[in-house]
Amino acid sequence: METVLEYLKAFAVGGLLCVVGQVLIDRTKLTPARILTCFVVAGVVLGALGLYQPLADWAGAGATVPLTGFGNALARGVKKAVAESGLMGAFTGGFTAAAAGLCAAVFFGLLAALIFKPKDKNK
Repeated sequence: METVLEYLKAFAVGGLLCVVGQVLIDRTKLTPARILTCFVVAGVVLGALGLYQPLADWAGAGATVPLTGFGNALARGVKKAVAESGLMGAFTGGFTAAAAGLCAAVFFGLLAALIFKPKDKNK
């Protein structure tokens, strides 16, 4: 029963983040790229302030998988690297923390490009 509750919490939080994005698309003149950037920046700011991690601990994948979770991972990585390496950690910490996710995105993007034939939208 507890596993079902974890799924429901993840679904609710992830769904709420998607609703926020959809409302921004429908009600503002922001482009999707700017909205995605805002989500990452919001995750970084909330992570740096220590506000995002309690949400991520409670909601699990519902908070760690969306772009706000990526921003939080960047903030945690920078904070940890600065504590260990000083100022140089501000430049390297984000890359170290997000390396696995970025590598997976590049790998699966390449795999999709090899398997499927891209088509021009204008045709």
